[in-house]
Amino acid sequence: MHERARQHFDGFFRHLGDERRLSPLTLTHYRRDLSRCMTYCDGVGIADWERLTAAEVRGWVSALHQRGLSSKSIQRALSALRTFYRYLLREQTVTRNPASGVIAPKSTRRLPATLTADQAARLVALEARDPLAARDRALLELLYSSGLRLSELVNLNIPELDLSAGSVRVTGKGRKVRDVPVGTKAREALRAWFAVRTQFAGADEPAVFVTRNGRRLGGRAVQARLRWRAKQQGMEVPVHPHMLRHSFASHVLESSGDLRAVQEMLGHANISTTQIYTHLDFQHLAGVYDKAHPRARKKTTT
Repeated sequence: MHERARQHFDGFFRHLGDERRLSPLTLTHYRRDLSRCMTYCDGVGIADWERLTAAEVRGWVSALHQRGLSSKSIQRALSALRTFYRYLLREQTVTRNPASGVIAPKSTRRLPATLTADQAARLVALEARDPLAARDRALLELLYSSGLRLSELVNLNIPELDLSAGSVRVTGKGRKVRDVPVGTKAREALRAWFAVRTQFAGADEPAVFVTRNGRRLGGRAVQARLRWRAKQQGMEVPVHPHMLRHSFASHVLESSGDLRAVQEMLGHANISTTQIYTHLDFQHLAGVYDKAHPRARKKTTT
């Protein structure tokens, strides 16, 4: 990479980290996606980032597609390049964004897997026979009750929970803060966990969920505990933390029909992200219709 291009990149990532306050994981994704573009440009002899054209960006997208990258991965990489050029425009380094008019291949949108209400109830009906079981039940209840992301759950600190008011203050993507309701069952489970949490954690540990050694519980540990507890509870489907978030959103939407409220609780910046749950709701309605309506399906004749 030329020295001038390296200065642009260093400034861009300072902008993402210091000004936009994006997470380290998001910064890693940006670096990977822009590195893909740099590798392509080097391979075809494009040395000047300031003169990159839309046709060259389309060539890069085509190359990614030919390599077998998924449409979602290509869309994310193209978004990273657009963001980089928006930064360069702001710094008056370039006069146009060559990625702005380039469209990534369309992807078939997969509907997220969810649990039924009965399955979710069975999963969280965990007997708190020991302190670790009390912890696991509390985190399961909170995931399903409030639709938290895994990162939001593991980064949660005690002062951010208000059990008397039934709310939790969550710091989500882009450091955006939102208040989310906490249901009665989740509050009961959290109180039971807090009653035994002192067996593991010292008074100076702010994390809501800790390991047996008193340190903050990590994301991989939560995933592993959830898989194990799901097997214990006789679940027939593989369960992961995001499935509980999807189940929360789907079940609230089915009962309320309030898409805006679900958007706020999930912390989605754009309601189009939340609208996928309307498709899940329609699937449920279509299933009921097919089973119940006398003229829903054609009768087979022999």
